[in-house]
Amino acid sequence: MRVLVVGSGGREHALLWKAAQSPLVKRLYAAPGNAGMEALAELVPWGGDVEALAEWAFSEGIDLALVGPEAPLVEGIADAFLERGLLVFGPTQKAAMIEGSKAFAKGLMERYGIPTARYRVFQEPLEALEYLEAVGVPVVVKDSGLAAGKGVTVAFDLHTAKQAVANILNRAEGGEVVIEEYLEGEEATVLALTDGEEILPLLPSQDHKRLLDGDQGPMTGGMGAVAPYPMPPETLKRVEEEILRPLLRGLRAEGVVYRGVVYAGLMLTREGPKVLEFNARFGDPEAQAVLPLLESDLVELALKVAEGRLAGTRLSWKEGAAACVVLAAPGYPESPRKGIPLEVPEPPEGVLVFHAGTRREAGRLVSAGGRVLNVVGLGRDLGEALERAYRFIPEVHFPGVVYRRDIGYRALRGSRA
Repeated sequence: MRVLVVGSGGREHALLWKAAQSPLVKRLYAAPGNAGMEALAELVPWGGDVEALAEWAFSEGIDLALVGPEAPLVEGIADAFLERGLLVFGPTQKAAMIEGSKAFAKGLMERYGIPTARYRVFQEPLEALEYLEAVGVPVVVKDSGLAAGKGVTVAFDLHTAKQAVANILNRAEGGEVVIEEYLEGEEATVLALTDGEEILPLLPSQDHKRLLDGDQGPMTGGMGAVAPYPMPPETLKRVEEEILRPLLRGLRAEGVVYRGVVYAGLMLTREGPKVLEFNARFGDPEAQAVLPLLESDLVELALKVAEGRLAGTRLSWKEGAAACVVLAAPGYPESPRKGIPLEVPEPPEGVLVFHAGTRREAGRLVSAGGRVLNVVGLGRDLGEALERAYRFIPEVHFPGVVYRRDIGYRALRGSRA
């Protein structure tokens, strides 16, 4: 098989790494890829035009495309591939609206009884500000559209909440803001494979979205993740029965077949799991922690998803745990420095390195984005996985590197409970 991975981040490097292990694969491509992916695949120059990439894939006889990022999914890349008779692992444009529009997703949850925070949607700044005055704080203010994981403000004072509303609605014409009640509990992520009928939850994981230790500082795309998160089996069952399956039923009722990965970002409250957000793809960096633990053939699974043959499939997992620590460029997330020279030694056994924002410049490896490298430790338990990841990080030459030193602290606390 000729397999294409679409994207250029750490998630896509992890997808490519896992796909390369499949005996079904004869040739791998990545569009546009990054410097770390060039050892595994042929890199395809791509500027983001979904029709152009679909046409290239058709001409090259690509047998299966795995789409990593949300933006091309929301732009309709799956539709463009399907129109040419190509198999694609990723939802159509209509299905991807569960991430492309938080207002759409909240409406869907409301219509089909999926537990989530109470909310209101606004397009007019004055109406939103009046609502904030009425409900008070704390509240959560969200950009309804795509924001690369940075469009959420948890506001504990009215000034912060109002500023967040103004930033979203004044940024561009046609903006939309979602204002939600503040939920208390522990956050976790459940990714699940689905062909629109069957659903297969993956190991629960936990992301760390704040830049600094102790969950301080600005929101980011994610500074690290651990898997498996110690979620009780009965809670995972509730996620499947009360959240994931109703989501699929609701989409089907509205004429939408969802094939790909569903990302359920959850708050584990006293009343049970509630949805913070749905995403239409693997999480980043959750994928980098979950995929190394997957024993099953990812390409075989993706084929079953794309062809609607997931029924009866069982997943196999490796024992142990994984911990991903993101190494970010100085200035991230507001204005990350690019072009920083990097030196990444060969990692020891039990450690993986996935590239995110890297490129080759005059033969040298340099930074090319905010989140630059992902160091993943594997171990018999989470403690050993974290120890291996953090022991290797000082070996990486990365001037000014920014990373958290407390990834996994909440999961460790939960595992001791």
